[in-house]
Amino acid sequence: MKLPLKKLAEHVGGYVIGDGDCLIERVATLKNASAGEISFLTNLKYKGELQATRASAVIISEKHATECLTNALVVTNPHPAYAKIATLLYTEKTSLQGIHPTAVVEPGCEIDASVWIGPHCVVETGVSISAGTVIGPGCYLGKHVSIGKDCELTANISVMHHSRLGDRILLHPGVVIGADGFGQANDNGKWIKVPQVGAVQIGNDVEIGANTTVDRGTIEDTIVEDGVKLDNLIQIAHNVRIGKNTVMAACTAVAGSSTIGENCAIGGCVAISGHLSIADNVTITGRSTVLQSVRTSGVYSSSTPLEPNNLWHKNHIRFKQLDEMAKRIKVLEKELENLRG
Repeated sequence: MKLPLKKLAEHVGGYVIGDGDCLIERVATLKNASAGEISFLTNLKYKGELQATRASAVIISEKHATECLTNALVVTNPHPAYAKIATLLYTEKTSLQGIHPTAVVEPGCEIDASVWIGPHCVVETGVSISAGTVIGPGCYLGKHVSIGKDCELTANISVMHHSRLGDRILLHPGVVIGADGFGQANDNGKWIKVPQVGAVQIGNDVEIGANTTVDRGTIEDTIVEDGVKLDNLIQIAHNVRIGKNTVMAACTAVAGSSTIGENCAIGGCVAISGHLSIADNVTITGRSTVLQSVRTSGVYSSSTPLEPNNLWHKNHIRFKQLDEMAKRIKVLEKELENLRG
């Protein structure tokens, strides 16, 4: 798609310095851009590439606009502006409608005429799919699943029975919504499966990355609220609740019945234990382990940073001695007080 720069400026609420009629069809980095491409500057580490760029335009803040020697699209915050422009230039939603001949759709479904159901899909009875939604190849929709408007299920996605998805949801390949949560009861040394009779509710404008799983609830539902963005390879266990506009990076795992607040940012490979509560506006940095509730907003970290192996071994030994050292320090402090007395 080719669009004039002034049209892109209107789209992101910015203004143009230079030729507003120049045509833009692709995005590129400052270093490798050429004619017809637009780039952006957010990280000042790349500021040295700004004056040499061959891009037709650069998305830039007002503070640095005078340093741009090509056409400038000036905005308050270049990164989200870039995201909106890239989405506009590259989104190619299928115009297909109907049901592919190889798809299996059982009777009793309510499917809008504008929906596309791709090759080798299986749609069980009682499924409801609203207008503009695309179901890509190889997807499975269980009984009484509900999917809202303008969603995209890319490929090989399983949405299990009674799961409810809102509008404008994007699911990447391999996502599983509504598989059984891990519920086991110990009966004199023998594990007995606990039926998972809840479901999954997903709000509007949610994106879920490849091979991420959201388990159904044990009795009540697992809930993912509006605007949540989940990366690849994430495990969300039964009865978890994730608040609005929270983002979560790859390989994070959230154990059962924990609640994560709104507008949180969870780094990669974070482990969150079960039955915890995390407040709104909390950031947890990568590879942290959360073993207790977080009641106050802020930035939290755990684990130790990388260091030479021999030094790590010494520090690890000291770590295991901390309790004994603390006891000895208390004794010494008491003796010191007695001497002063």
